[in-house]
Amino acid sequence: MKQTAKKKPAAKSVALLVATKKGGFILSADAKRRTWAIKGPMYLGNIVYHIMLDPRDSRTMLMAAKTGHLGPTVFRSTNQGKTWTEAAKPPAFPKAPEGEQGRVVDQVFWLTPGHSSEPNVWYAGTSPQGLFRSEDGGNTWESVTGFNDHPMRPAWTGNGQDGTPDGPKMHSIIVDPRDANHMYLGMSGGGVFESTDKGADWKPLNAGSRVDFMPDPYPEFGQDPHCVRQHPSAPDILYQQNHCGIYRMDRTVKGAENQWVRIGEKMPKSVGDIGFPMVLHPRDPNTCWVFPMDGTQVWPRTSPGGKPAAYMTRNGGKSWKRQDNGLPKEQAWMTVFRQAMTADAHDPVGLYFGTTCGEVWASTNEGEKWMCIARHLPHVYAVEAVEL
Repeated sequence: MKQTAKKKPAAKSVALLVATKKGGFILSADAKRRTWAIKGPMYLGNIVYHIMLDPRDSRTMLMAAKTGHLGPTVFRSTNQGKTWTEAAKPPAFPKAPEGEQGRVVDQVFWLTPGHSSEPNVWYAGTSPQGLFRSEDGGNTWESVTGFNDHPMRPAWTGNGQDGTPDGPKMHSIIVDPRDANHMYLGMSGGGVFESTDKGADWKPLNAGSRVDFMPDPYPEFGQDPHCVRQHPSAPDILYQQNHCGIYRMDRTVKGAENQWVRIGEKMPKSVGDIGFPMVLHPRDPNTCWVFPMDGTQVWPRTSPGGKPAAYMTRNGGKSWKRQDNGLPKEQAWMTVFRQAMTADAHDPVGLYFGTTCGEVWASTNEGEKWMCIARHLPHVYAVEAVEL
């Protein structure tokens, strides 16, 4: 596959779109990213899982939310978050015939803008696992039947019985920047899947990805990818932070173009390679960051030993560097969710993460030093860096 041009460093101011258990917030930086102003809350008291800016117009924002009165829904803004309205037709599965049990969307969990050639197209992932598409900027949503009605869907998704806390989820919906028909998605649980016909059909893409909790450790599907990323300037390079390790796939390698390679085994044994987020350098496909969690059991999922740190590789996972300068040295039991760590496009790259205890941390030098830029927010679900 042809490589795309390297993305130029950003020139505009950075803002962070922060989704929390009690509403949405926007953190705006000065030109040097040293001081931050907080705007919000938006929809105080309601669960916000994800907020995204449309990079095609830099004005439209969508918010995936679950409210006490409206249930799972999407809110839209066409003025960079100044005002919001609810989508006229939020993502929903078709009603089942009378007397039959149907699927019901519990959460709209993930939002992805469509390809640059398709203005106003968006994709949404839900819990339980479902894929929806909008062609009018997020106002009305239709089921992507190529996935939602696929005869293999019950087997792929475990039919809602996979035991993921807070419900099984579809996330990491990726549209290849070279081709609007080429897509990836991740499911917890279910694994990574690929479509080459704009979602009309899907195939598992999990070879090499180990599943420690199943009798067959290398099944065709059933994995638990926590976060999947495609490099924006080298789209044949994929990374994933998985329930069972950190992986990389290079689709230019003949004979191994569909093979995940575990790169987390080079992490320190005392830390391990379990976590939720995966963040890529916007211009260097060999540089990425993770934020490890205690994976010795299923439930801790906090910084190992209470000593939080990001880990960075600059050689595609052959070696890793601990980055904890500025972070608490002990008794800091941080949990950082899969969509709660992000990078801007500046040079040097800015990194940001939010915790379930309501803090947002930033680094303006690619993780070499961290500073806390917001405290006392609600439990953070997602942080996305955008240019405004």
